[in-house]
Amino acid sequence: MKEFHSSILTCRGCSLYRTRTHLVFGRGNSDAKIMLVGEAPGREEDLEGRPFVGAAGKLLAQELTKAGLRDEDIYIANVLKCRPPGNRDPLPEEIEACLPYLKRQIEILHPRIICSLGKFATQVLL
Repeated sequence: MKEFHSSILTCRGCSLYRTRTHLVFGRGNSDAKIMLVGEAPGREEDLEGRPFVGAAGKLLAQELTKAGLRDEDIYIANVLKCRPPGNRDPLPEEIEACLPYLKRQIEILHPRIICSLGKFATQVLL
């Protein structure tokens, strides 16, 4: 997974690379059987370069703990790897540019369960 991550750090597949601070690839156990897929990074995620570290991430962590899951039980990524300005909805061309990256992450991880978080993630994964 690290090799794949390194290979996309300079992605310019859509215009979002112009406004990103960091490409937000994914995080977690690459042997996890559960993968969570969100829509796109937010401001905090863009600043830190890690998915789900902002308010939504804190809420998600609480709920995962309640469900008896630990960080090492999951891998988490987003459909988009760069933050849309103003946290707007992803555009079709942005999803199209990032989708091969998400598909490759899924191929590498080969999770038993994929859980979508949000409308766009659900639409992409159906």
